[in-house]
Amino acid sequence: MPEHVSILHLMVVAGLVLTTAAWVIFLRILHRARREAVQRSGHPLHALAHQRLDGPHREAVELTPAEQDAFAGLVRRLGDR
Repeated sequence: MPEHVSILHLMVVAGLVLTTAAWVIFLRILHRARREAVQRSGHPLHALAHQRLDGPHREAVELTPAEQDAFAGLVRRLGDR
């Protein structure tokens, strides 16, 4: 044991190491239990709504010629920057 380290410091470090090891073991057990529960039920997440595979319906709006000209002018102005 190094001379400059007190017994109290060694006990604190040992306690932290043991606490960390216990926490890692607890998390692994919890993860394994959740994985087994999902495999048994066949439904991965009950709390989430069904997710759609495609996006929302695409919408389009026809612009008037004046709106098209205003948009083209805006694009030209922003393109100059």
